[in-house]
Amino acid sequence: MGIVVHPLNWDDSNTLATTDVVRVRRRCNNSATWFTCFAVLRVTDIQTSDTLHTLSSLPIVTQVALDSLAEHYEVLEEFKEGVRKFSGLHDTALYCSLQDPATTCPTGDITNKTVSVWGSGGRIELTVAKFMAMQAAILPDFYQSMADGETWQANTSRKRVRKAVDRTLAHLDECLILHHKTQELKQAEIFGVVEGGDIREERVRSARETAKRPVAGFVLDGFQSAAMEQDLRSQLITAVTTELPQEKPRLLQGVGRPDEVIECVEAGVDLFEGFFPFQVTERGCALCFNYTIVPDPETAGTSPPTVLESNGERPAVEKLRENGDSSPENMTQFELNLKDTRYREDFRPLVEGCGCYCCKNHKRAYIHHLLVTNELLAGVLLMLHNTAHYLGFFRALREAVAVDRLQDFRTKVLQ
Repeated sequence: MGIVVHPLNWDDSNTLATTDVVRVRRRCNNSATWFTCFAVLRVTDIQTSDTLHTLSSLPIVTQVALDSLAEHYEVLEEFKEGVRKFSGLHDTALYCSLQDPATTCPTGDITNKTVSVWGSGGRIELTVAKFMAMQAAILPDFYQSMADGETWQANTSRKRVRKAVDRTLAHLDECLILHHKTQELKQAEIFGVVEGGDIREERVRSARETAKRPVAGFVLDGFQSAAMEQDLRSQLITAVTTELPQEKPRLLQGVGRPDEVIECVEAGVDLFEGFFPFQVTERGCALCFNYTIVPDPETAGTSPPTVLESNGERPAVEKLRENGDSSPENMTQFELNLKDTRYREDFRPLVEGCGCYCCKNHKRAYIHHLLVTNELLAGVLLMLHNTAHYLGFFRALREAVAVDRLQDFRTKVLQ
C-alpha cells in the first residue's frame, strides 16, 4: 500500500486550490483534477495514523496493489464497501495497480487468457472476469487494466514482445467491456497499459492502439531501472508519449531514482511510483541530497516552501562520499549508509534543516544504534524521513518545471 503524491493542495473546503502549478489535465467527477509530476510512495513501515500524520502536506491519493489484496477478495466482496473504508483510508482517492512496485515476483506464468500475481500464499491466476470482479470489490477511483508485463527482461525476443502487446490490448478490450457493465465501477476510471519491451516499433504500436481506447490515462510498463539503459529508456518514452494525447496522464512504473525521474519528466512522464524511499529504508539508508534552487526574483514567494525550508532554514546537505565495499547493494549517490560506523558518534540530524519528525527529534547516532541492534523503530523513523525528503523533491521538481528551470534543478540534484 502506498501514497500518491498529488501536485495539488486542498483548501479548507476540500476543493482544489486554483493557484497550484499545473501542466496536464483530466476530468474526474465533473471537477478539474491536474497532474504534474507526482509519485506513489510505499508507507507500510509507517505503522499508524499518528506516525503518518507527522508528515506535512499529505497527498490525497493512496495506492494499493492487487497482488497484496487478491487473496483477501472474498472478505472484500462480503464487506461490499471497498478497501478505502475497510482500511480506514478516509478522505483519499484510491489507485489500484497490478503489482507492488517494491517487490519482485516470478515470471513465466502468463497465458493468452490469464495473468498471475503472487501473494503471501503463492501464485494467484487471474482471468479478466476475476480481475474485474476484484476491482469491483476494491472500489478504486482509478486502476490499471490487466496486462502482460513480462517483457522487460534483457534479450526478450521480438516475437514474445509482439505477443505481449497483442495480449495486453486484448485484455484491455475485455476489461473495458466489463468495466462499463459493472455498476460498482461506474465512478471509476481505467488506465490502459503500454507494453513493447525495448523494441521501438512495438512501443509505438502499443501506444497508438491504447490511445484509441476510451481510457482515462496510461501506464508505461517495462521501463524498470534494472531493465534498460537510461538513454534507451528516455528515447523509448519520448517515442511513446508522442503518440499519447496530452490531456491524459502518463504513469511510469519501476522508475524512482531522482536522476532517472528528472530524465523521464523531460521525456513526457507525469506520474511515478515512489517505491524509492522504501528501498532506501530497507537498505538502512537515509535520503540526503539537495534539491533547492534559488528562486527566480519574479516568482519568489509565489509557491509554498519545500519540505526542507518549512521551518525557515536552508538545507545543509552533506557531500556524499564514495560508496565503499561495505555499502549496501544497489545503494545510490543520494543516500547515507547509516549502518556505517562513522555515524556511531554523529550527533547531527539526518539532514540539517529537515522538518520531518525524525530529524527534529533524533540524531544520526541514534538511528545507527537502532539499525545495528535490529530495532524495528529504525525502519519507522527512516521511512518518515525518506518519505518527507522524497515529497520535498517532487514538490521542488514541480516548481522547477513551472518556472522553466529544470536544467538548474538537475544540476542541483546531481552535484
